[in-house]
Order: sequence, then structure tokens, then C-alpha cells
Amino acid sequence: MVKLCFYVPESHLESVKTALFAKGAGQYKAYDQCCWQVRGEGQFRPLQHSQPFLGLVNQLEKVVEYKVEMLCADDVIKDVLGTLLSVHPYEEPAYEIYRILTAEDL
Repeated sequence: MVKLCFYVPESHLESVKTALFAKGAGQYKAYDQCCWQVRGEGQFRPLQHSQPFLGLVNQLEKVVEYKVEMLCADDVIKDVLGTLLSVHPYEEPAYEIYRILTAEDL
């Protein structure tokens, strides 16, 4: 099992989560659509040759984003990640994947 963490602008929070849940993310035992999210402020500066969803080249942009964390079974993470990259509005979405040990693994 892995944990997928990603940042998404508030405008696309629900649509991205829905797409990932449809691919099997956020399932654990007798529960589905599980995630943790927190609102914050992200910043970035698009450089030359970028195609930003928000902001202008060479200008610092600050935006309300959510950090979302959800569990994924090993057999769905590749499909979930592919979906994240295809439905996320950012040209280069920030994400992390962590290996998770459960009580059964110990």
C-alpha cells in the first residue's frame, strides 16, 4: 500500500478527487473515498517556456490550494497516478508517493 499526496487548486479539488476515487484511490478495508485534506497557500513562478494554468511568466503567483492525501493499493497506484497527471489542471502538478506499512505488515 502507498500514500499519494498532492496539491491542487481549490477550483479543481472535488473533480480531481472524484477522478482518483473512480480509479480505486482512497479505499481501505470496508471504506472508500477516504482522504485527508488541508487548505493552504501555494506559490510558484512560471519560467520561460512554461504553460501555466494560473499566473504569468516570470511573475510570482500565490494561490489557494489543498494538500490531499489518500491511500492506494499497489495494484492501482500506476493508474491513479496517470489519472492525476491527466486531470490535474497544472502543467507540472506536485505530488509524492510513500510506501505504507499496515498492522498486517508488521
